[in-house]
Amino acid sequence: MSAEQQAGRTWVGPSAPQRLGILRRTRSVAIVGASTNPSRASYFVATYLLSSSPYDVYFVNPRATEILGQPAYASLADLPVVPDVVDVFRRHDDLPDVAREAVEVGAKTLWLQLGSWNEEAAAIAEQAGLDVVMDRCLKIEHARFHGGLHLAGFDTGEITSKKQRLAR
Repeated sequence: MSAEQQAGRTWVGPSAPQRLGILRRTRSVAIVGASTNPSRASYFVATYLLSSSPYDVYFVNPRATEILGQPAYASLADLPVVPDVVDVFRRHDDLPDVAREAVEVGAKTLWLQLGSWNEEAAAIAEQAGLDVVMDRCLKIEHARFHGGLHLAGFDTGEITSKKQRLAR
């Protein structure tokens, strides 16, 4: 992100302890903009949340019927539950409308993924009493607070203090 882009930011997000509190209170996550494409960030986040978190995960994508073996819904209003967190993978211009939809369904948190920053969307959500997190990855935040974050962002499943020898 350029200095110019950062200079235009006035919104201040929740601290690390506040983000941890959001994650601890969360029971369900709706991924808006979930993709069926394994190379997309939303797919990677979805696989992590399904396998490594306690959350009930719901997918919102009007062009999909199923993602990772679970039903995909056309909108937040179509979900069978009110999601605690609305995790958004959508274009910048779509974010205020997604914020309005999150407010309408009664979500508790609007979470905009890495690279997503929209102060209008944040204002819409905060005025309705929602917590807001922007420009942070839900997968990375969950993993960092729950011991599953390796330097590359992956849980290696191996804990060792021994140096590995490289084959020559």
